[in-house]
Amino acid sequence: MSKALGYAALSSTSPLAPLAFERRALRADDVAIDILYCGVCHSDLHQARNEWGIAVYPLMPGHEIVGRVTAVGPAVTRYQVGDQVGVGCMVDSCRHCDACHADLEQYCLQGPTMTYATPDRVDGSNTMGGYSDKIVVAEHFVVRIPEALALASAAPILCAGITTYSPLKHYGVKAGHKVGILGMGGLGHMGIKFAKAMGAEVTVFTRSQSKVPEAHKQGADHVIVSTDAAQMAAAAEHFDYLLDTIPVQHDLNPYLQTLKFDGVHILVGLIEPIEPAVHAGHLVIKRRVLAGSLIGGIAETQEVLDFCAEHRITCDIEMLDIQQINEAFERMHAGDVKYRFVIDMATLKG
Repeated sequence: MSKALGYAALSSTSPLAPLAFERRALRADDVAIDILYCGVCHSDLHQARNEWGIAVYPLMPGHEIVGRVTAVGPAVTRYQVGDQVGVGCMVDSCRHCDACHADLEQYCLQGPTMTYATPDRVDGSNTMGGYSDKIVVAEHFVVRIPEALALASAAPILCAGITTYSPLKHYGVKAGHKVGILGMGGLGHMGIKFAKAMGAEVTVFTRSQSKVPEAHKQGADHVIVSTDAAQMAAAAEHFDYLLDTIPVQHDLNPYLQTLKFDGVHILVGLIEPIEPAVHAGHLVIKRRVLAGSLIGGIAETQEVLDFCAEHRITCDIEMLDIQQINEAFERMHAGDVKYRFVIDMATLKG
């Protein structure tokens, strides 16, 4: 065991505050990591406030973790002390089901062990996330951060990046395809960059005219203001794919009508019942698909990091001290961040 320090919520109504705790001793296949940076995901806010009803307290968020290896277990072969590495949304899975064998650990049939607020598969302890100074993770769930990537801005790729890259890759987005990105937050701005790098023609849907210049700055070829009925009507049956990153309730029906026949609307931001109801005719009559996608497996997470290094893709971030985390949560809730907060974990010792 080793002493660790982080910021955690003790209840759904308490602010995050310093918490001393213990990380486990190294198992044979474990990697110990000093955390340098940790991204702040909207899921962290949902969990800390128990908005999904699955929180376990004390709850220490953080699943966009970047740091350096400080020790390895005797069975570790891929990493050594000093390597720059990352840990994303998962730290374990059953490793033997069909999904795990297919490198799709996020769909583990027994359920993946998430980076925080999930029972450890070995000792049953509550996993604690990256709003802390160190972490211990099985080698299989550690990825290498390419030297070409700046460590701080690489952190959100481990969630925001893989969440948008995985479905675009899965559905085969390529040159000639027309892709619509719904929403332009932490996920959406990464979706623009990935779809463009894959060769697609990219259109951003936004509710606000004021976001049009920013969408073009992020690389969008076109922008549709979704509150403008004429613009929406002009986009009818235009897109091959829609990547829907909007995390709150919104009417899918107008967007579905912008898809070609065989078009695919992919949900990555909403994980609750859809309201208002989807009109089945929008799917049936044009053989459209309404799909969902959850992060990506470990191999694919390494792939997206390498893809970002190759194509010089990075996440737009705002750095903060850990002491500002509660303020950051409020700003994130209000949509006041472009586009991802990243904590400088050196400030934990300040």
